Amino acid sequence: MAERLDVHPLDQATALTRAADGLWDGATSDRYWNFAGPFGGYLAALTLNAVLKDERRLGPPVAQTVNYCGALAKGAFRIATTLERGGKATQHWTVRLTQGDAVVTTASIVCANRRETFAQAVTERPAVPAPESLTRFVAAERFAWIGAYDFRFVEGGPVLDGQPRQGEGLGPSRTVLWMRDAPERPLDHLALASLADCFILRLLQMRGKLVPMSTVSMTTYFHATDAELAAQGTAHLLGVADSKRFAGNFHDQVMDLWGRDGRLIATGIQTVWYKE
Repeated sequence: MAERLDVHPLDQATALTRAADGLWDGATSDRYWNFAGPFGGYLAALTLNAVLKDERRLGPPVAQTVNYCGALAKGAFRIATTLERGGKATQHWTVRLTQGDAVVTTASIVCANRRETFAQAVTERPAVPAPESLTRFVAAERFAWIGAYDFRFVEGGPVLDGQPRQGEGLGPSRTVLWMRDAPERPLDHLALASLADCFILRLLQMRGKLVPMSTVSMTTYFHATDAELAAQGTAHLLGVADSKRFAGNFHDQVMDLWGRDGRLIATGIQTVWYKE
């Protein structure tokens, strides 16, 4: 897919063409490629975009669960959206991304008609240096998708030197970093869906060793209102990721995304499979 200078790469990569009611066609982008396929945040953005483009959508998304069934190969794909049930307050959607006869990704998305209600923040954003005082992280070319983002690590930066760590030499499970699209792009739900998966998997973070691993399921909760997303503009988000347990081929990964004004923008959790 050739890039257009007047359209942000994320919007180009997630562009969908309506094939019929509830059916959308698209094609992959090399910009968001990982090892065997696109990174999970790109697939999350694709499935969400199909619902965002549907004329039956009630309001903004408040929750998204994405299940990664298999790798997406380079080329064309199709997305099917089904409105399972809707009312005055919420809508429940299911989404299937297929390539040929194979199901690659499924998703469950809840949209809502959000109104002014009681509001209270019960946690505060960590106090950290401003992103302007930190250096942008540059990864090896094989991690193509990392180049699509501006990452500035506060703590727990990746050590991808190929030297495995174990025992007392394990790296930290917690990472704190500033992040945004590169080039800059105003924040919206499409970008937020991809940014929610922009943390290097905790297993690699701790062990410093590349073994077969993949996110199996990821849930993101969108807390910010449309007005709060608009106010964020192109500024960096502060991301915090951590894990609680690694065992029996799987580990969890939790994350928070904070705005520059200290508001909690999104939270999430995922489960990750690993071979050894």
